[in-house]
Amino acid sequence: MRGRRDDGYHELETLFAFAADGDVLTAALSDELTLEIDGPFSVALEEEDNLVLRAARLVQQAFDIGSGAKITLDKRLPVAAGIGGGSADAAAAIRLLARLWDFDVADNRVMTIASELGADVPACIESRTVRGEGVGDRLLPVVADGLSGLPILLVNDFTPCPTGPVFKRWDGVDRGALPNDTSLAAIANARNDLEDPAIGLLPQISDLIEALKAQGGVQLTRMSGSGATCFGLFDTDENCKRAGLSFPDYWHLATRLR
Repeated sequence: MRGRRDDGYHELETLFAFAADGDVLTAALSDELTLEIDGPFSVALEEEDNLVLRAARLVQQAFDIGSGAKITLDKRLPVAAGIGGGSADAAAAIRLLARLWDFDVADNRVMTIASELGADVPACIESRTVRGEGVGDRLLPVVADGLSGLPILLVNDFTPCPTGPVFKRWDGVDRGALPNDTSLAAIANARNDLEDPAIGLLPQISDLIEALKAQGGVQLTRMSGSGATCFGLFDTDENCKRAGLSFPDYWHLATRLR
């Protein structure tokens, strides 16, 4: 975090990294544009106001698409969890509809729509490791050799952590720029300025981070985004999966970084 802006947004620096697994979207041509949501976290979402449907409607209007689509979202990630699930779903819907409706996802209108949907949706359109600056929409390429393929365990205790209250608790102190280096050693010396504000709202986040640090083979632990999901990066898939067994009462996902 670098500062607060007059428009209510924050100047920030962040590293967007993407896991190989998450929510799943499918789509088929249809006369109307519809969205059906199922999966373990579907009850937390409204179909009519979902970001996926908003993204589809904006694309349909911007590219003057005459046909519809039947979109299905298998919601496997927790909601309000600091892992960008909703933003990634919206971006995935746009990429999926680009194939279905035959428009170019590299068209400038796509990024305009993505920015309208949310500050981190443009990064999710890229869907690869990038550095975000500004409000997260100014994307800079990075060499992600130090991260790509690393086993990662995501853990969440099912407690929603809305973004707004966490940002409001940030103390406003600019603690300097984050390094451009994406090696594990450099990231370990970096920080998440929203971690302390989130812990102030949900103290159990601190306990979860400590529990992850105690796992065998863990290389780095941190809270994700504005919380409350925490993650550990591991040396091997086996250690990552074994660590997941330590959180039987929590939502957890053992996967890899792209």
